[in-house]
Amino acid sequence: MTVTIIGGGAAGMMAVVAIKENNPDVKVILIEKNSLLGRKVLISGGGRCNLTTGVQDVRQVLTKYARGEKFLTSAMYNFPPADVYEWFEDKGVPLKIEDDMRVFPQSNQGQDVVGVFEQIFQEHGVEVILRNAVASVQKKDDKFFIKLGSGKEIYSDKLILTTGGEAYRHTGSTGDGYKFAETLGHTITSLAASLNSFNIQEDWIKELSGVSFENVSLQVLNTKYSARGPIVCTHNGISGPAVFALSSQVAFEDYKKDNPLLIEVDFVPHISKQELVKSINQILLLNPKQQIQKTLHSWLPKSMVKQQLNNLQIPEDQANASVSKQDRIRIVDWMKSCSLSVIGRGSGSEFVTAGGVDTAEVNPSTMESKICPGLYFAGEILNIDGITGGFNLQSAWATGRLAGESVVSI
Repeated sequence: MTVTIIGGGAAGMMAVVAIKENNPDVKVILIEKNSLLGRKVLISGGGRCNLTTGVQDVRQVLTKYARGEKFLTSAMYNFPPADVYEWFEDKGVPLKIEDDMRVFPQSNQGQDVVGVFEQIFQEHGVEVILRNAVASVQKKDDKFFIKLGSGKEIYSDKLILTTGGEAYRHTGSTGDGYKFAETLGHTITSLAASLNSFNIQEDWIKELSGVSFENVSLQVLNTKYSARGPIVCTHNGISGPAVFALSSQVAFEDYKKDNPLLIEVDFVPHISKQELVKSINQILLLNPKQQIQKTLHSWLPKSMVKQQLNNLQIPEDQANASVSKQDRIRIVDWMKSCSLSVIGRGSGSEFVTAGGVDTAEVNPSTMESKICPGLYFAGEILNIDGITGGFNLQSAWATGRLAGESVVSI
């Protein structure tokens, strides 16, 4: 039997391994149009490769996906984060779990992760075709006919599509797999960028470029969309894990300059509004001569306090004793529910694609197409996307492994 896999990213590489681990005699052909394997793996986590999550409760892990949570259940239980961790360590890549529960190689080198697969492929005689894009895919009788841009033709008994989405186009993720899936009868859902930064209309936030906050709460007004975690101010708006998480929830919302997405930012979510009012009143009472700007530094960075007081038209050097009750309430309201207008997605910062092959057309227990027997899918080509923290690579490993195992289990 010959199995061809199109796409040499995380899902494709893991599918190859799963096939060879379960049936070494199967001929496997891996096609990758880049000059090297795993380009997105290499650049994930800022180049250190955030290859999975330290969260081990699978039920909790599944809640980290804006789309695909239910579909992923079988694959995730089959190859959960704990097993992924153990698998890489057994292959000679020591890992570490950082404070934010992201998992990295101890070496902080993504090449160590990709190198594991390259070694396995060499040992098992996997035919790896690099620098060669697939021109077309057809099914003739019970065989798949794959034509490469070079003119090379491949006949295969089984086909696994792991071509990724459209994010990180410079790595080769240009959505080619969607075309192949449609040719073979599948539906592609609407596509959108996810895990992107936000461009903000208000100029004052841009003046804080580089200022970060460890824990804020973001809420889209009049919706259920919310997120909590670190953010950083940029020259265009805001970015960071909490922003990425919220962006995945609003991936299909149409927000722009003349139709902004209105959000509220709670810069001190660890304390209730009532408690904050009480705390500020106590400090103002105990330090009547202290300037209000210095008092507020207990909760916010100096540069943020300056912007806050400027927006509220409260003098920075005003003494605590002369801050009116009304201004105290305004200060607290600003800290707990600061309004921002999102007018666009950060250019070039899309990490994953929301949308893809309709999962209703794929068997979640095997990753095989319900429409085209012998065709399997894995990874970001599917309508699956998670938040940052290793969840997207985790779903790629899990679906890739299940697809590979399923191909040789029949």
